[in-house]
Amino acid sequence: MTWLTTLYKTYDELEKRNDTLPFEQQVMPICHTLQNAHIHIVINNRGECLRAEVLEKAQIVLPATEQSAGRSSGLCAHPLADKIQYVAKDYADFGGVKKPGFELYQAQLKAWCDSGYSHPAVTAVLQYIAKGTVVADLIAEKVLHQQDRKLLTKWQDAGEAPTLLKTLPKEKGLFDQGSALVCWSVETPGEPQAKTWRDPSIQQSWIAFDSQNGDNSALCYATGENKLVASNHPAKIRHSGDKAKLISANDKSGYTFRGRFLSNEEACNISFEVTQKAHNALRCLLTKQSVFRNGDQVYLAWAVSGKTVPKATEPDFIDFANLLETSNIVDHTQDLGREYASQLTRYFNGIKVKNQLDDNEQIALLGLDSATPGRMGILYYRETIAKEFLARLEQWQRDLGWQQRVKINEHWRWVYSAPSLFRVLDGVYGDVLKSADTLKKNLITRLYPCIVEGKSIPQDIMQSAFHRAINRAAYKSDQTWLWLQNVGIACSLIKGFYIRTTNSILQKEYPMALQQDNTSRDYLFGRLLAVANKIEKIALSSSETNRLTTAERFMTQFVNKPSDTWLNISNALVPYQQRLFNNYQGYDKATKTVISQITDMFDPADFTSNQKLSPEFLLGFHNQMMWLESHKVEQGLWVKKVTDTQTTAPLEETV
Repeated sequence: MTWLTTLYKTYDELEKRNDTLPFEQQVMPICHTLQNAHIHIVINNRGECLRAEVLEKAQIVLPATEQSAGRSSGLCAHPLADKIQYVAKDYADFGGVKKPGFELYQAQLKAWCDSGYSHPAVTAVLQYIAKGTVVADLIAEKVLHQQDRKLLTKWQDAGEAPTLLKTLPKEKGLFDQGSALVCWSVETPGEPQAKTWRDPSIQQSWIAFDSQNGDNSALCYATGENKLVASNHPAKIRHSGDKAKLISANDKSGYTFRGRFLSNEEACNISFEVTQKAHNALRCLLTKQSVFRNGDQVYLAWAVSGKTVPKATEPDFIDFANLLETSNIVDHTQDLGREYASQLTRYFNGIKVKNQLDDNEQIALLGLDSATPGRMGILYYRETIAKEFLARLEQWQRDLGWQQRVKINEHWRWVYSAPSLFRVLDGVYGDVLKSADTLKKNLITRLYPCIVEGKSIPQDIMQSAFHRAINRAAYKSDQTWLWLQNVGIACSLIKGFYIRTTNSILQKEYPMALQQDNTSRDYLFGRLLAVANKIEKIALSSSETNRLTTAERFMTQFVNKPSDTWLNISNALVPYQQRLFNNYQGYDKATKTVISQITDMFDPADFTSNQKLSPEFLLGFHNQMMWLESHKVEQGLWVKKVTDTQTTAPLEETV
């Protein structure tokens, strides 16, 4: 019950901040629930209808009982704002499809008004609904629609359907106007707040009334105190239409308690106050805190104190776009890791200062997903402190920091960053994930601990990204940007895998710049392919720049049989080298020198071996590619370009 206790404590901290936040960002009071309202009825303090209107996409916080907040089937009325089938006495007179719940609604409202916690605005609503003219008044206001004293269930006119009918959900092509939820405004002279769902005095009135109901006290498993026990736990956690519950035990005839407990109280006994506050805190955090969403799957990171924390799956590329802009020239012959690490440290220290996070600030991490439409499970839960949490995020950026191809302000740029989680998903599986939701969720579940706990990168995920990146021929001619993006993502995962692996033989750290002294066979073959690719691209005329080079077409084959494939590629390069010799003699000589330097570093047996290349190949290829993009040839020598390489287009190279 640690997660529940933590959320319970968080509620009190969030509640302290309510006065400084707009209404929409405030934590919801207990004994209330979130609903989508469709109709707004305005009455006066004498219970007389003044006007009504249709609401579009309006969420309100309304009073609710423990049972009505978790209702899924059967009749159970909310105390104040509710559906037409509950608030309208004349619903059945107009052919209402659903079973009327007016008597339940009126009885509950009357009990509230007759208690010592009554409120004048609520009494006015009771006076109005007792007249039994709600549906008739709404028809007169052209809010509800009828024909022959029957509420319409289908719009058959040639014109556009009214707003309410377009808003209501349909079932088998039919809608039910009785399911439209009504909220109230009570205009009282001298009272500035007419909207009942925004009136704190009404909220406190209902909380006081509802909290004194019930007499079943027992030991709360979350707090260890004897308190009023909850028999029904809230739903609508992720959004107003969410029916999945974190705590539920309504199956008394199946396998819920068999062999373990006699009742649900023995399995899980949570007090009414704890479950209400914990669930309300969770709802509030999901709307405004650090959240990663993938459909019904949600990951949340929050400070128990209520302070803002960075998203665990971010920051993304744009956050780091300016990290290394201390100079207009990026020298790819130097290891940029030290400067990058220094900038990262300053960045995360800035986050800590900005959000006033203490080193020992309690941070909670929670992952949720729905097993069925009515049941929700906890995928991940961990508690840490702010110092460790930020350190893990920083380490993720350091370990997986690499040159990434991204579009910023309509310009393609190379920036240094770890890829965001969504981009990793695309880099590993691509379009397959669009029709494989389970695969996507499983991938996120496996990668999330790598970010927040510093765990090793799963080898199969790294390998999938690697094979997708080297399959250059699978990308269309206009998808060069996507290939470059996936190469950067794959390099990040490869670099992170080798840094974090527990295998001491494989463990190695790769800098973000070209290693001209790296004699690894895989790395050297990667460099060779990058040079061959560059030579052909430069030699191609402008009309041919969109087609793939020989190096790109043979990339997968090169990884599987590097020696034989390099012989084919080098033979195919001859006419392009001849073209360079005729047009750019200095560049031809300079590239041949680079090839010679690389081949001279090979062990002869390695160069003639067809043993399959490891993912290290891609690191050598990408680093050499970036080095060539950031350099040009002047008087037969390689020199750094004056322009910012982060904005240099990949296909329009200068020589």
